[in-house]
Amino acid sequence: MVMPKVAIIAALEREVSALIKSCRRVERDYEGRRCVFFERDELVVVCGGVGAEAARRSSEAVIALYRPTLVLSVGFAGALDATIHAGEIFAPALVVDARDGSRVEIEGGKGTLVTFMAVASLEQKANLAQAYDAQAVDMEAAAVAAAARAHGVRFGATKVISDELDFEVPQMDRFIDAFGRFRTSSFILCMALRPWLWRRVATLASNSRTAAKALREHLDRFPRELSQAPGGIPTPVVTPPPTPQAAAAGGLSARGGE
Repeated sequence: MVMPKVAIIAALEREVSALIKSCRRVERDYEGRRCVFFERDELVVVCGGVGAEAARRSSEAVIALYRPTLVLSVGFAGALDATIHAGEIFAPALVVDARDGSRVEIEGGKGTLVTFMAVASLEQKANLAQAYDAQAVDMEAAAVAAAARAHGVRFGATKVISDELDFEVPQMDRFIDAFGRFRTSSFILCMALRPWLWRRVATLASNSRTAAKALREHLDRFPRELSQAPGGIPTPVVTPPPTPQAAAAGGLSARGGE
């Protein structure tokens, strides 16, 4: 088996559906759990579920089993800047973990992505943007970065905006199980009984389709570029935690919409 140069960590298969359709689906065991990977030449993709813990487990598994030289966190994120819109690709220069204030710098990126544990309300989005000078929020990137750092593997992140700053994402935390799996049927049933949320859910679905299409077009080029050295993303640089005020803001329960 050709060992991959690059491992992509996503939360959900729909985020990287175009990429994995040309890959070979493989099931492998890691620490007593069956994991699904998508292999193609020098690339491996794993969709480990929503949230930091799911991302950590997936990252540990793919690093242990495949020994990649680069790990990328890929998927949806929410905007913390009014000038960033659904469907825009966001490749940050800095990823911040709101749990402990740790951060990872990525050469060649632009802006700040902050990782939180839950869906961000409008108020929380505003607070996060101010506390971290961040432009986007997700739930997984910092966990992937931490795993990569622990194993001495290079890290990068490519996100696509799925909900804008002024969009209130419906609360979806209760539809995510302990393994990071999103219970779609339960969510649909719940929303069907709440007509006052239909417009918001329809907007979320439309924005998600826009985001998925943009990410698909972006990732379509990726396998072809693997023949070139992916060295534009260097070994992560760990920088000091933020000020106490920013760390306190990190206690907010927030996330980008997915």
